[in-house]
Amino acid sequence: MKTSFTPHDPLGIDDLLSPEELAVRNTVRQWAADRVLPHIAEWYERGEVPVMRELARELGSIGALGMSLTGYGCAGASAVQYGLACLELEAADSGIRSIVSVQGSLAMYAIHRFGSEEQKQRWLPGMAAGEIIGCFALTEPDHGSDPAGMRTYAKRDGTDWVLTGRKMWITNGSVAGVAVVWAQTDEGIRGFVVPTDSRGFSASEITHKWSLRASVTSELVLDEVRLPADAVLPEAAGLGGPLSCLSHARYGIVWGSLGAARTCFETALEYARTREQFGRPIGGFQLTQAKLADMAVELHKGLLLAHHLGRRMDAGTLRPEQVSFGKLNNVREAIEICRTARTILGANGISLEYPVMRHATNLESVLTYEGTVEMHQLVLGKALTGIDAFR
Repeated sequence: MKTSFTPHDPLGIDDLLSPEELAVRNTVRQWAADRVLPHIAEWYERGEVPVMRELARELGSIGALGMSLTGYGCAGASAVQYGLACLELEAADSGIRSIVSVQGSLAMYAIHRFGSEEQKQRWLPGMAAGEIIGCFALTEPDHGSDPAGMRTYAKRDGTDWVLTGRKMWITNGSVAGVAVVWAQTDEGIRGFVVPTDSRGFSASEITHKWSLRASVTSELVLDEVRLPADAVLPEAAGLGGPLSCLSHARYGIVWGSLGAARTCFETALEYARTREQFGRPIGGFQLTQAKLADMAVELHKGLLLAHHLGRRMDAGTLRPEQVSFGKLNNVREAIEICRTARTILGANGISLEYPVMRHATNLESVLTYEGTVEMHQLVLGKALTGIDAFR
């Protein structure tokens, strides 16, 4: 049987998706089209999302928060379904996808994976509904790629814990109702569930960003925050706890980054078909066609990689090194696709009338957070050679 060639799906990847997976994708795509795309350029230009809490509740209502977790009001979706949701959200804007990633794959995942039953019952239903926003506090002003060197410290005082320190670049921090904070203790690194109305806890929004402007980024200060004994995550001890959360979130980036790339590719493709120079559409020139062909190849290779990793996660066979493989490749290629799209649009490429420069600047942050290019190269280098080159 002959099938037609579809420029937006040249490899027929949609044929690999089940009806349920397509339904999730379409639901999130329609939500983003209705609630984000009409406003995102203005939010980005203003550097704020004035309806963030409302958006969180709406994302909860469609099952997008903690969607790959089970129970406690979570959707229990597959890894591929979650990946498709991340793709569609980031096709609108990386900042909107970050809300979902930090809420579900970091804050909620940490409580779901390492928390007590009491902690799960107290926090997860409200977080799944978007009524409570969470943040994940690991990075510090002086410790990003080396979280083992964190200075935030939790000491015992009777049966209580007292936390002191600072956290930096924390998504959702100043709008969160709960923070998962990682700190050094006499017993090693531990995680704590911290209500943000606790005495001594403060959060200030980081401004003057030129990337992820439609996202709340904050600095947290913990000034002798006193917590009861049951605030500690009982099943998390050592750096393995926060790193496993990061691996879960990085998986969403493997998909999400391609959403930004897809939007830029489709924008460039349409522009090339309609923009005329020298008496004909620029899409009729060989150099422009070469750019579009290379963009399509890298975009859809990345989608096949994301799909493969999603199937492995659903089968329980996905390794952290494979997530690094996906994050390293897909974000690096996505940002190159956005930059190439900008060249096709010429001067129009820098205008907020088009989404290209917004996605390109957002991906500069995605390239760095949750593991820089260099860190993922070293993860793969160690896996390939058996030699640790981190230090």
